[in-house]
Amino acid sequence: MEPDVLDELSRLRARIPQLTGALAADTGGRVLARDTTDVGAQHLAALTADALQAALRLADAAGQGLAGELLIHGEGGCVAAYAAGPTAVLTLLAEPRVNVGRLRLEGRRSSARIGELLDGALERLENS
Repeated sequence: MEPDVLDELSRLRARIPQLTGALAADTGGRVLARDTTDVGAQHLAALTADALQAALRLADAAGQGLAGELLIHGEGGCVAAYAAGPTAVLTLLAEPRVNVGRLRLEGRRSSARIGELLDGALERLENS
């Protein structure tokens, strides 16, 4: 599973050159795959999983329905988080000059693909 997820992260970074990092983690915050040099990837994964869960609860409490993404703009760039199926989170780090529309489009596509990969891996485990 990890090589397929790493391949998706690598292709995503090729499609968006302004990405400075990408990682996939389970909803508990454990890194599943990463394409980043950030030594704090485990901490980032845990924070992102928690933040996305908080965003899901906030959207629900506000009556906005199911939220699948979170985008944070900081002085040094963007952090984007996407639900990757029911069991994982995709985290993207981007430079300030990133095209946010492109980031959102590609983030959604990649998170859906990663969710499919993880769901397929879980099915294979359950059937063996």
